[in-house]
Amino acid sequence: IKLPVLEDSFQNVFVDISKLQPTTKICTYDPGYTSTASCDSTITYIDGDKGVLLYRGYPIEQLADHSDFVESAYLLLHGELPNVHQYNELEKQLKFHNLVHEKLIQFYQGFKSDAHP
Repeated sequence: IKLPVLEDSFQNVFVDISKLQPTTKICTYDPGYTSTASCDSTITYIDGDKGVLLYRGYPIEQLADHSDFVESAYLLLHGELPNVHQYNELEKQLKFHNLVHEKLIQFYQGFKSDAHP
């Protein structure tokens, strides 16, 4: 069986084994899931050994230090940071959909704060 070789945006090389088990009935074994990429993602890049976590190419530290929730949400949804108009529009949508109906609030107030889940 020929297994395709893939390369990510950081020039890491991977062997695509997705056809190995269906074709040969042979499975791979990777204790601790340490040598296996779980998916091909345009949203997240993780390299735990190097301490790298990127969202859409931005280091998580940069987003944590310089962006807020609305900017980060827009980035994850659309692949780029928002301009002022896009930011304001998403913020408005989030506030609108964040409302909780009064009847639901009253329902939850009926539970004791120390009640078992």
